[in-house]
Amino acid sequence: MTVELLTRAGCQACAAARADLTRICAELGVEFTEVDVDRAADEGRPDVRAEFGDRLPVVLLDGDEHSYWEVDEPRLRADLAPRR
Repeated sequence: MTVELLTRAGCQACAAARADLTRICAELGVEFTEVDVDRAADEGRPDVRAEFGDRLPVVLLDGDEHSYWEVDEPRLRADLAPRR
């Protein structure tokens, strides 16, 4: 199970989502990665910014969109629990 947080520098909602995801994942013993969509675009992945850049932050589980604008904590916990 991969958990990925898509963000953008200077985004306050992204910072809040990062804090929430850090706390939740630590409690569940799950790792997550963070991808800045603007940096990804500059590094040859413009599709990430094109797809998700208008609704950041976005949480992806195994590459599929799970939630956006905020972390849906109850749903995330439920979706991660059987996979731990």
